[in-house]
Amino acid sequence: MQKKKPDQVVDNPGIMPYTTNVGAPAIRKEDIELWKQRAVVKVNHQLKTRFDELKKQYEQLVDEAYWNDLVYNAKYSFEPIIGETYHLYYKNDKPFLSLISPDEWDKPFIGSFTLDTNNKWIKQK
Repeated sequence: MQKKKPDQVVDNPGIMPYTTNVGAPAIRKEDIELWKQRAVVKVNHQLKTRFDELKKQYEQLVDEAYWNDLVYNAKYSFEPIIGETYHLYYKNDKPFLSLISPDEWDKPFIGSFTLDTNNKWIKQK
């Protein structure tokens, strides 16, 4: 026969998810809504900052691709030298690359470019 236990007595009180005697502190659910709100604001700020950085890098990449495409499709009859600066002009509504600087010539000027070691045209400011 099994021995009867008194009321409010449990075998393993330390592993119970609730209090097992009247003198134990009350278990209350913590209000974590304020913590969640702060965490969401912080994460959203980090994500927006990263998104803005990526957007800026993307815009720079699109800009570089545009200028490289324009220069490589321009007309020129010489092999450009890495590190030299060349000038892009319009002639008959078509771009052409020249060694002549804009202050020496009266053609519609597009911009100045330097060829880097990766054969990428870098627009000069």
